[in-house]
Amino acid sequence: MRILFLTHAFNSLTQRLFVELTTRGHDVSIEFDINDTITREAVTLFRPEVIVAPYLRRAIPEDIWQNHACLIVHPGIKGDRGPSALDWAIMEDETDWGVTVLQANAEMDAGDIWAGDTFAMRTASKSSLYRREVTGAAIKAVLEAIGRIEAGGFVPEAQDLSVAFRPLLKQEKRAIDWAADDTRTVLRRICAADGFPGVDDMIGGKRYALFDAHPETGLKGAPGEIIGRRHHAFCRATTDGAVWVTHLKPAATPEERSFKRPASMALDLDGVPEIPEGIGGETWREIRYAEEGGVGYLHFPFYNGAMSTDQCKRLQTAYLESCTKDTRVVVLMGGGDFWSNGMHLGAIEAAESPAEESWKNINAIDDLCHAILTTESHLTISALRGNAGAGGVFLALAADRIVAAPHVVLNPHYKNMGNLYGSEYWTYLLPKRVGESGVARIMGRRLPIGACEAARMGLIDECLEAGKISQYAQTLATGKNITDLLAAKRNSRSKDEAQKPLAEYRKAELEHMRLNFFGFDPSYHIARYNFMRKTPVSRTPLFIASHRRKGEK
Repeated sequence: MRILFLTHAFNSLTQRLFVELTTRGHDVSIEFDINDTITREAVTLFRPEVIVAPYLRRAIPEDIWQNHACLIVHPGIKGDRGPSALDWAIMEDETDWGVTVLQANAEMDAGDIWAGDTFAMRTASKSSLYRREVTGAAIKAVLEAIGRIEAGGFVPEAQDLSVAFRPLLKQEKRAIDWAADDTRTVLRRICAADGFPGVDDMIGGKRYALFDAHPETGLKGAPGEIIGRRHHAFCRATTDGAVWVTHLKPAATPEERSFKRPASMALDLDGVPEIPEGIGGETWREIRYAEEGGVGYLHFPFYNGAMSTDQCKRLQTAYLESCTKDTRVVVLMGGGDFWSNGMHLGAIEAAESPAEESWKNINAIDDLCHAILTTESHLTISALRGNAGAGGVFLALAADRIVAAPHVVLNPHYKNMGNLYGSEYWTYLLPKRVGESGVARIMGRRLPIGACEAARMGLIDECLEAGKISQYAQTLATGKNITDLLAAKRNSRSKDEAQKPLAEYRKAELEHMRLNFFGFDPSYHIARYNFMRKTPVSRTPLFIASHRRKGEK
């Protein structure tokens, strides 16, 4: 079918739907919801059989939904209506939730139901629930709805309009009362606002939005007091414990639209005691190592998959330490939501010199990649349970084996960020896996790639359910040929080094990156500035809007 996505952004759900539908042979094109005129133009150009709105913030024009099948993906159960569905579900401690695919009509979320799916709520942030449970349910529901349209004869279920419409969840309902709220309440409020809009709060007489909170049971203090810091986060006391907060967004001013950044780059934490990770009780750890069955597992669930200079250095230290253990295999686990998305653009944007910080950040990632590439003592596995993008994909390729869960989406390209060239030894790693023709296809098309397609093209080794990672790693670690595998690895690396040293790949890549950061073309800096501040787009990029590319009908 010819399916047009009408969406506010090419977010994780939209990308996953794009991958799932195109894999099934559907012709999918995308238009950003900029204004009604642009929407009408897109419909005229593409002549879709179905319009799907995976992530929409305003109503579809009446003349469009009256003349075309328009399916709205609503992140709520049947009967739920309103723009803050998932936020309310977290705030009200719902145990089960779901996704409903509705037909657009004159009233918000009031159209007939084409499909739906439910899931058990997990104790997690809104962003995490959206990327995992909501996206999974949305895929099932949209595929079911599309199948019913293709088959014909299905009569959608009328919406129950007796259920009250729930309004936008405003900040006064999200507010934290530090003098009265316990840890669970504080976490629930911040989790329900994660991603957007955050929870407005006052710290030191200034207003910030809070993001990414984690429980702390080993520290106590006067409720509301900042009682510790660790790396870029701060710890604030509740009535029965404390919470760690890793990211803040300072309040906007008439002169400046604000953006989210590591908390230590927004607050003056001088004088706040540094808290080591070895304290008792539940606490926040960005990097965690565990061993089982001769395998070491290195977890690094960095917020939004972004890796700052400091995080890259700490992860490299932890990785090198893991390679001193009496194990044969090290598995790089990343995080459950993201494996890695490369450089931390928020930390870069907040730096005194974004160009200098960009340079430090890319070199720190390159150092980490080099450490993985030159490991001789262990077999290494990148186990992608969450999405990966840009430099995060090539960091994963530095390992000997790369496996990814079937739901994982990869974006192994840089150009969307102001024609950034990229490093992480990609000019060495990518051709080895997909050949020169594959390089041109992957880096030129700039489209998301599903894990199973990535395995077929050789970009990764295997599409593997997350629950099977441990068995996969232990089979390698206990196999009789582990010594031969390590010897073959050392031999291959030695031959490659003799043909062209890694240092030459890095030098050539960084020459391009230096121009991106310090050259006359400001494209990267403009793109990063707009990305961090969520500047509304003025057009849909041609690489996803096939209906707008010349020569295509």
